[in-house]
Amino acid sequence: MPFELITSAQNPKIKRLLSLQQKSSERRDSGLFVVEGQRELQHCIQAGYDVDSIFRLAGTEVDAPGAKVFEVSGEVYEKIAYRGSTEGVIAEVHTKSMRLEDLELGSNPLIMVLESVEKPGNLGAILRSADASGADAVIVCDPLTDLYNPNLIRAAIGAIFTVPCVACSSEEAISFFKDRGIQILTAQLQDSSLYYDYDMKRGTAIVMGTESTGLTDIWRKAADAHIRIPMLGRLDSLNVSVSAAILLFEAVRQRSI
Repeated sequence: MPFELITSAQNPKIKRLLSLQQKSSERRDSGLFVVEGQRELQHCIQAGYDVDSIFRLAGTEVDAPGAKVFEVSGEVYEKIAYRGSTEGVIAEVHTKSMRLEDLELGSNPLIMVLESVEKPGNLGAILRSADASGADAVIVCDPLTDLYNPNLIRAAIGAIFTVPCVACSSEEAISFFKDRGIQILTAQLQDSSLYYDYDMKRGTAIVMGTESTGLTDIWRKAADAHIRIPMLGRLDSLNVSVSAAILLFEAVRQRSI
């Protein structure tokens, strides 16, 4: 079956694709985002996302029923690809909006909460840990990056599609947890106890702040307990994605006993 071949980076379709990669306002206004790579695209499709368009190197096989398919030259692909190992596939996909009320939670959910996360790469790494630990959801409160940032999707290696992820305000999240009897454990150095001293077998929301400023007072006051990871060296903090992984897998350890 013949496909339109695009050989110029000045093609309007390529210009739109680059704009979606570079501008959160374009993603928001168009309701589209970019997925790069065969593995990430298949996770996306399996999660029920609607693929609008596929840009592929000539001869590359890709399974995305209903999507418009365009073949691009090697020169154009080098222009639109973030990395070389993307198996020759880049897609434009329709966004989906999930609310707190849409989350399907069991009786003792494990939820990772991030307040004002700044770096897409950190959020992507945390989503991978959330997937690996079987967390029920990741909630991003007052976000400083959109959930469809290409750097986030790349860092998550598809986990943005395998773990339910919601963006909301801190007030909304706190009310959601209180109404459902989910305990709030805030990770902070001040006025805190060691993380493994707290029962995480019950419904638990682990709340992380930014590396630079930590959590705001609204979370400190709402918390059922303040927890910390012991620091035995000269530095007083870990990368937020490393800290999140430690705390998530402590919950896994406790729940497996």
